[in-house]
Amino acid sequence: MNTSLSSWLVIVVALLAASLPFFTERVFGLIPIKFTKTVWVRLVELIALYFGVGAMGFLLEANAGNRFEQRWEFFAITACLFIVFAFPGFVYRYLRKNSN
Repeated sequence: MNTSLSSWLVIVVALLAASLPFFTERVFGLIPIKFTKTVWVRLVELIALYFGVGAMGFLLEANAGNRFEQRWEFFAITACLFIVFAFPGFVYRYLRKNSN
């Protein structure tokens, strides 16, 4: 897989993963729970998905053969970008008006 395709793959997966906690009542979209998810459960799920997407990006970068050292600045920027990617799901869950 070339680097351009793997970069776009990470971006698309990050977009989908960031909004996933807000679009479904299942944990990680797979595990059903007996109670309604609170905002804290959604935030923990968002953090776990951030690290999951980061691990996928790390593996794709290592597979390409040119892995670079990442410092705290990289993680601060990607965490902020992941939160921005979660905005559509947050709007859908908490800011959208109900028609009821």
